[in-house]
Amino acid sequence: MTTDPITSAGVGAAAAPETKVAGAAKQFEALMIAQMLRTAREDTEDGNSSSSTMLDVADQQFSQVLANNGGLGLAKLIVKGLNQGQTNANQQSSPIE
Repeated sequence: MTTDPITSAGVGAAAAPETKVAGAAKQFEALMIAQMLRTAREDTEDGNSSSSTMLDVADQQFSQVLANNGGLGLAKLIVKGLNQGQTNANQQSSPIE
């Protein structure tokens, strides 16, 4: 009898590789969106560290929501590219008959 590892999806829920790739791609897109928001905000900040921290948290949450709901489409492109690369690698490693 085997047991599944505890994952962020829940106890005993083992995520498929496709789900892991899609999740990682969404996280990457969220990071990129947050960085864009942070960069756009740098020019308008007044130097108040407490409001800056609150805005950083808000930016992170907003970017996560955006990425989970389609975002800029970057996650889809990453998943498509990784899947195509895996297909190409599988084709190259299989013997030609």
